[in-house]
Amino acid sequence: MAYEVPLQALLGLVTLIFLPPVADVVHASTAWRLATKLLEDDGHDIHTVARTHNRPRFGGGPWKHAHATFYEGGPGTFGGACGYEDVIKEGYGLDTAALSEALFNKGLSCGACYEIKCVDNPQWCKPGQPTLAVTATNNCPPNWNQPSDNGGWCNPPREHFDIAKPSFIKIAEYKAGIVPVMYRRVPCLKKGGIKFTITGNPYFNQVLVWNVGGAGDVTGMQVKGSKKLKWTTMKRLWGQKWETDAKMVGESLTFRVRASDGRYSTSWHVAPSNWQFGQTFEGKNFR
Repeated sequence: MAYEVPLQALLGLVTLIFLPPVADVVHASTAWRLATKLLEDDGHDIHTVARTHNRPRFGGGPWKHAHATFYEGGPGTFGGACGYEDVIKEGYGLDTAALSEALFNKGLSCGACYEIKCVDNPQWCKPGQPTLAVTATNNCPPNWNQPSDNGGWCNPPREHFDIAKPSFIKIAEYKAGIVPVMYRRVPCLKKGGIKFTITGNPYFNQVLVWNVGGAGDVTGMQVKGSKKLKWTTMKRLWGQKWETDAKMVGESLTFRVRASDGRYSTSWHVAPSNWQFGQTFEGKNFR
């Protein structure tokens, strides 16, 4: 069984075991090459590991201007454009938002978290400007039949949030219809680990990544088996669904997820060798 070892710990071990007298520079160099090879054989880029292990936790971003509306409806499947199957069952609740094209970024923003507050409208904003934390789970498509300032709220280049009504009314009166807001990226605070739902078939494997903490939006995905399957880069199918035609069946699976802030998390052997399509497995989350 393989284990994820922090770079600093590994180099410290090399120092303790292999560090020779000053005169024996050749052996020290060999030890460094051995340590580097151990990491690279396990799918790491030695320089990338050094950078990502030293990255601070995701800290969010600055406040920006946008607008927000709401959509009617209760619990259900409001995550199609991101690949999520049921945002309620998947733990996102109704504090979710569909993003306009400018924010959605062709699905790259799926899973990102935002803090939103109603501003500059005392008539409709709730007193005290309470804030709302939402996760991006869907796309608000353009409506080219209506102007951007009168119905086509999600037309480019407008930055806009379409929020579930129960969440919208936490910050504004629903009679307003549309309100000006300020928003900023914030860390995603999730309970438990990253979830991996495997679907598809033996020739076209799909993995939905959800419940991602930290930056929340996944920009890279790799899978590794316990037998023949070496580290394999998965391709984004859409939103946070990733796919590969590599043979995954019959091997325990390890997933490595990279977030938009450059940090990564590796979930070792989260799916046992007898895993089945349709099952969900829990791995290591960002903090």
